[in-house]
Amino acid sequence: MSEQTKSEAPNQMKDESNLVFVYNADGGAINGIKDYFHKIFSPSTYDCNLCGISFGLGGMKKGWKNFIEDLPLPVKFLHRDEFNEEYPNAKKEYPSAWIENKGSLDLLISAEEMNIPKTLEELISLTNDKLNQKKLL
Repeated sequence: MSEQTKSEAPNQMKDESNLVFVYNADGGAINGIKDYFHKIFSPSTYDCNLCGISFGLGGMKKGWKNFIEDLPLPVKFLHRDEFNEEYPNAKKEYPSAWIENKGSLDLLISAEEMNIPKTLEELISLTNDKLNQKKLL
């Protein structure tokens, strides 16, 4: 492989990749209302650390939104039912983050890892570290 090809390979992958975050919650208005009240009345038992850290009662936290908007690759968010529908053969792991490239998925952040951060800053750091390991930043 030539030096030119080596240096272009990460950029080519970045150009064709999407970052997919998957919530440990189902989509839909009724589920959204249920989750909203669950976070208010019993946040310690809420099953989605990704939701709990990146969303407040008023919606997506500004710091998370800014971080996502500044990433060099497209980002999409799916609820677990949407993920299962779109990627029926993928490993069922929630919450999680994946790299999608040409229709294939590569687990970026496992559910175990996604459940470690306690703050938005820790979630952003974890995401940055994982993207750097894949040479996507």
